Amino acid sequence: MGIIVQKFGGTSVANAEKIRVAARRAIRAQQNGNQVVMVVSAMGHQTDHLVDLAKQITDDPSGREMDMLLSTGEQVSVALMAMAIHSLGAQAVSLTGAQIGIRTDSSHTKARIQSISTDRMKKLLDDGKIVIAAGFQGIDEDFNITTLGRGGSDTTAVALAAVLNADACEIYTDVDGVFTTDPRLVAEARKMDRVSHDEILELASLGAGVMHSRSIEFGKKFNVPIHVCNSQSFSDEPGTVIGSHSESADRAVSGAALTKNEAQITIVGVPDQPGVSYGVFSKLAGVNVAVDMIVQNAGADGSADISFTVLEDDLTKALQASKNAADELKAKGVEHDASLSKVSIVGLGMATQTGVADRMFRALSDEGINIEAITTSEIKVSVLVKRDQALAALRSVHGEFELDRAPKDRVKFGEKPTATRKADAADIVARLQRMEDLAIESVSLDEAQAQMTLFDVPDKPGISARIFEAVASEGILVDTIVQSIGRDGLADISFTVPRKSVKDAEKVMLSLSEELGGEVKVDPEVAILTVKGVGIRSHTGVGLRMFKALAEAKINVEMVSTSEIRVNVVVDAAKGAAGLAALKAAFADVLG
Repeated sequence: MGIIVQKFGGTSVANAEKIRVAARRAIRAQQNGNQVVMVVSAMGHQTDHLVDLAKQITDDPSGREMDMLLSTGEQVSVALMAMAIHSLGAQAVSLTGAQIGIRTDSSHTKARIQSISTDRMKKLLDDGKIVIAAGFQGIDEDFNITTLGRGGSDTTAVALAAVLNADACEIYTDVDGVFTTDPRLVAEARKMDRVSHDEILELASLGAGVMHSRSIEFGKKFNVPIHVCNSQSFSDEPGTVIGSHSESADRAVSGAALTKNEAQITIVGVPDQPGVSYGVFSKLAGVNVAVDMIVQNAGADGSADISFTVLEDDLTKALQASKNAADELKAKGVEHDASLSKVSIVGLGMATQTGVADRMFRALSDEGINIEAITTSEIKVSVLVKRDQALAALRSVHGEFELDRAPKDRVKFGEKPTATRKADAADIVARLQRMEDLAIESVSLDEAQAQMTLFDVPDKPGISARIFEAVASEGILVDTIVQSIGRDGLADISFTVPRKSVKDAEKVMLSLSEELGGEVKVDPEVAILTVKGVGIRSHTGVGLRMFKALAEAKINVEMVSTSEIRVNVVVDAAKGAAGLAALKAAFADVLG
């Protein structure tokens, strides 16, 4: 008999009738031969209502008392759900997070799960009962109630599925599944049958309104397949499976996403020497500012520019921290732009297919959209564009890669991909200690790369497309791409290529230099250090730890490119091995 975890969000239990609909789904799953655990959120806008009540009492409520208050919303829902199941003739037991045995740290309002006991749940399931678990909550070592923060019920559901070794975790919400992009912005957006954990982590906004990234991290870490379905559909219309596999093995791009409210900061003219990146980002960490894109291009004349993006709401304190860093580093100045958006494409197929980035850049150029900055990872390309052009940019790249059309070789919902989940109970139990800690998948060194830079090219539409079309036409495989924030109408573009392609790439670059202007710099041997892992996006400070380790080893960071699940840095080839050793030591406690 298999175990299924079903999670119902606030809109799915907003009133008595919706609670009955959810109850019937759980009973039907049990009647089909499954043991069923339900995870239930607070009804509708109940959590918002409780927050408003607290604000009417005090402007500064303690975190502990807020957790006591907010946890009551889920307790109402689970009790009503149990009543509904009883009224329909089945057996059920409602449990709070504490009654289940969900142990967390003591970070009130944003606690992280450390362990989960399964004894009580398994006994109830074996007795034929549907277990109804309160989402979003747990208990710390002093028996204080804690809540898990944003997306907490999703996290509870996937965590329970992991510890119970469930066959599936079904997330019932008010949408049909995960789409190739936000269907509210692009009418042609298509619901995907499958999307991989890595893809949806790299494009967190792809699942906007569906799943929170912490729960996806759990799914990847414990290899839990997650089914996203519409709770209000009266048919068994399939949703989307988030799992190990992409929808298509051959399609380079699976989805596109838009992050609207990005603000960019550039620290101009920092010394091109070890410790600079750490000096900048330690200041930002000190004021609790989360950094998204980091773009550090190749240095020239002993100095470099470091650019990064933050959410617009964090711009004021990020600017002050940046100015403090600039003063300490004796940089030339700090510039910012609060009118940008990030457009990204993602796909597992990018790792093995060439010509993806230049197609994206050409599509944007054809729409007259200028690229303000570029950063890439193995399965993602992100660009910054002006906010008033962001929607056109998203629609352009979605159309370019024909994401409205289903791939011919797609693995459909319900079909088993070539590799299936392998359960190892002992391994799962061993990994439950501090189960939500950062988990670094790998720290790696690539010593087969060279770096090409074209300084001072015109900062206007079509330049990036022209460069990478020319490179692709020679059959040269490009790895990391970084385009700096333009200043004075000019920008720098750097990228890495295999060392065996250096001469061919240099010929292309010299030809482009004659056509576009600018100066070519070739470094025939560089090393790329990469930290990849689950939790990089939700655990702040990963980049900071990386930069600190390299600074202490006196290794200069020559180029930086980031994404939600990896950080890449380019260093001098002779320093590669030392850099790898420094990073492995720095992440030894979390390296799997």
